[in-house]
Formats: sequence, C-alpha cells, structure tokens
Amino acid sequence: MPRRLRPAVLTAALLLLLAFVINTTGALRLFYPRAAAVVDSLPAAAPYHAGQRVLIVSPHPDDETLCCAGSIQQAQAAGAQVWVVWLTSGDGFELDAVVLGRSPRPSSAQLAGLGQRRIGEARRAMHVLNVPQSRLIFLGYPDGGLLHLFLEHYAQPFTSRYTHATHVPYPQALSPGAPYTGESVEHDLRRVLDRVQPDVVLAPSTQDAHPDHRAASYFVTRLLAQRGEAGRLRFWIVHGGLEYPLPKGLHERFPLLIPPRGRHLAWERLDLTPEQEDAKLSALREHRSQMDLMSRFLLAFVRENELLTPQPAPDRPLPWRPGPPPVPAPERSPGR
Repeated sequence: MPRRLRPAVLTAALLLLLAFVINTTGALRLFYPRAAAVVDSLPAAAPYHAGQRVLIVSPHPDDETLCCAGSIQQAQAAGAQVWVVWLTSGDGFELDAVVLGRSPRPSSAQLAGLGQRRIGEARRAMHVLNVPQSRLIFLGYPDGGLLHLFLEHYAQPFTSRYTHATHVPYPQALSPGAPYTGESVEHDLRRVLDRVQPDVVLAPSTQDAHPDHRAASYFVTRLLAQRGEAGRLRFWIVHGGLEYPLPKGLHERFPLLIPPRGRHLAWERLDLTPEQEDAKLSALREHRSQMDLMSRFLLAFVRENELLTPQPAPDRPLPWRPGPPPVPAPERSPGR
C-alpha cells in the first residue's frame, strides 16, 4: 500500500470501529443513562392468561406490530386469543405511493392500491406472529381522516383527500360501502367489540402525535366507557414526540425509552425475550412498503421491551357524548 494512503485507510478503519462501538448496547446505555434507568425501574406489565381475549386497535397497518408484537406473542403463549382491528388501510401515505409507483403525483387509484397492498402486508405480518386470519378485521376508513370523522363528519360523509373516496372501498372490509362518517366507525367498532368480547384492549393513547391515533383512542375509549369496560384499556404511543424513538435503527437488547409526549403517564414495561424480538423484527419486515421508506424509524421499536399504560391522558377531557366532541384541533403529523 502506498505510504500516503495509509493515514486515510487507518482513519476510515477507526471511524468504522467507532461506529460499531457506539452502537453496542453497552455504549448506548452510556449515552442514555437516565432514560434507560427510568425504563429499567418501571413495574412489569400484568401478564396475559389462558382464556383471555385480547383486542389490538391499530390505526394503520404496521402500528399493530410496532406497539404490540411482544404482547401478541406473550398473550398467545399464555393461551389467550388475539384479535387485531385496523381502522384505516394506510392509503393516504402519498410519499410511499410516489416511491412505490415511481410517479411524482400518485393518482387516487394508486393510493387505493397502496391500501390493498398494506392490507396484504398486515396479514403476512400477523401470520408471522401466528394470529389466525379469521381474527384480523379491516375497517377501511380514510387514512388521515379519522379525526375529521370524529370532529366534523360524525353524520355527514367525508371525502378522502387522497383516494377521493366517500365510502369504504375495500371488499374485504367489515362493512364495504359504509359511508366515511364517525357513526359508521362507531357502528363497526361496536360490532367488533360484540364479536370479540375483549378482556384487554390495547389502543393508542390520546397523547400520540398522529391525529389518526388520537381519533382511534377517542372512538374506542368512548365506546368502552359506554359499556362500563374502560378499565380493560391499555394504551401505547408510536408517534411520541420530536425524534422519538431514539436512537433510530435496530438496537436489540436496548430498552424502548419513554416517549416525550407520555412522560407523565404511568408506564409499565413488557419485557421481550431475544426470540420474541427476532419474531417482532420478522413481522415488521413484512410491512415492506413501509420498510423501504422509513426503516430506521420502524426498526427503532424492535427493543427489549414494549411500553403500556393503563391510564388515559389526565390533561385532556375524554369526549363521551355522540357527535363532534370538544377536543383540540388536529396537529400536523407525517402520514403513515
């Protein structure tokens, strides 16, 4: 090797070594000592039991894996039955459609096709986790529109700005052709609750930054409260605030840290075995349309624990009455 190249090669090797060392679990704990210690000190989530019926409420395909792949595995291993209901099919993620369709301006048909694709990806992800196909329920309401259905379109149909649909367009949905209204969402969720009769419901928190996630929480929390079953809820957060979760990328055997938007909540940790982490990773990889675009974000949820809280957000009144409730205006957030 020419002498003048040796310093450059040595520098490159040292940088590679440094990058490897920094990304080891031990080094990451040095970078996040307090945050990791807080998670280590959390109480354990209540274990699942044989005979329990567990329902996961997922706003979009992939949320069910990000939040709850560990819960799915542990519940089934304990002899519980798991159902998943998706409120939307993820058909409003324009950037995803641009990348997949190689078109700068995706058409409404392309976005509807993205929804069909993501339904298939969700089915395959749940197959990896051994959830029977008969327990997967797709509602097909508008991605990016759930909060509008809850606030302004409870009885009046909403038009998706992405697919331009006003009714559920997916033949495999629970109610194909149902109008895009809050009433329709509640009708379908009641049917799901009547069918599943869940003992435990895992749903997004109202503190989640994504409007669809908050709306899903409002819908399901109100319905369960009306049934006198609000105590069966456990909440999770995926969109937890600026840059959450850190560090990005795949860091197995490192804890999932508490989201900034949920610092005041009473979190419990669900510890995953290495085998359960690997299965979560395998399920996540089935969401290929999302992994192609935002893998570092998605992989950051494959950690040694998941986080659940039995408490709704205490600083926001939960809207129980039918029709548009008094909740804050929607925040802008990246669609998924």
